[in-house]
Amino acid sequence: MDVVRVGTAGLRTRPLRVVLSALGVAIGIAAMVAVVGISTSSRASLDRSLDALGTNLLTVGPGKSFFGEESHLPSSAPAMVSRIGPVTSVSSTGRVAGARVYRTDRVPASSTGGIAVLAASPSLLPTVGGAVASGSWLGFGAAPVVVLGSRTASLLGVSSPGLRVWLGERWFTVVGVLSPVPLAPALDTAALISWSAATELDFDGYPTTIYARTRPDAVTAVASVLAATANPSAPNEVQVSRPSDALAARSAVDRAFTGLLLGLGAVALLVGGVGVANTMVISVLERRAEIGLRRALGARRVQIRLQFLTESLLLSLLGAAVTVVYALLRSWPAVVPLWAVGSSLVATLVVGVLAGLAPAVRAARLSPTLALVSAT
Repeated sequence: MDVVRVGTAGLRTRPLRVVLSALGVAIGIAAMVAVVGISTSSRASLDRSLDALGTNLLTVGPGKSFFGEESHLPSSAPAMVSRIGPVTSVSSTGRVAGARVYRTDRVPASSTGGIAVLAASPSLLPTVGGAVASGSWLGFGAAPVVVLGSRTASLLGVSSPGLRVWLGERWFTVVGVLSPVPLAPALDTAALISWSAATELDFDGYPTTIYARTRPDAVTAVASVLAATANPSAPNEVQVSRPSDALAARSAVDRAFTGLLLGLGAVALLVGGVGVANTMVISVLERRAEIGLRRALGARRVQIRLQFLTESLLLSLLGAAVTVVYALLRSWPAVVPLWAVGSSLVATLVVGVLAGLAPAVRAARLSPTLALVSAT
């Protein structure tokens, strides 16, 4: 307690310098903890999404022929894929190439907005893990109704069902708007109509994307036979992918970016440590009289070293306290792992020890007589 009391007395006599030095440490610690916390929160959200959507979704699409020409999947491909044992559900979409969708019939034909018109199976939403934000989903009939993807609704200015859009040179009634579909982003920028309605718009009947849900333990096995099953005559013209891999890749990019930001935080913490060291060196030079008087009154070198080392540690811990107080005042809702909190505190102590060690040793080596003489 005596050492802490003496150490805090040294800090209280120079409040402005202490605040500036502590701020440097606080910035470094806050940068490191915030980076880890934000990245961890982002990955936790992504993991929750993957758990909810599942990683057992596979997609099948047409590739190119041996001569580089566009190929297509057979119309029987969805039924063939559904016969694979571990496959639990199958759905498909087909691009209606000649159809375009507009807000009204007065919009120029060239202003498509990149919106695709897709024929969709009734079981599409449960297969891809999608949901209707408002309205309802498609039925089996050929009624002129359409469900808009989340992005499509925004582009067309449709906020709720009931409105009509100009699709394939005829009016279609919007019966639903989808929520974003992370595992099937192509649906976000599409206008979805029933398979029966698509046949009235010169739809060729070929599926362009097949979505297959499998048992989680059989994803790899099913993926290896999907191409040959979907198109037995030309399996080399089939592309098989796993949508969740894209989300996992994004997580890997987040981890790499986190490493870069942690490096920047470490540099900021180092700069804060240099500020603490500079404060302690100047403190030794300014307090020669105090050091000489304490030595003359019987203080040993180890006690002088301990005094200045304690000041350095308190200065660093003050920086950590500033970070904690600021985070509490801002009410940051972040997921911060315990190792990040522990390592930041350890880093604070290490910075304090390294920054204050040399000045503390220098102060302890001052001769009492020379210190008093130089001070006067």
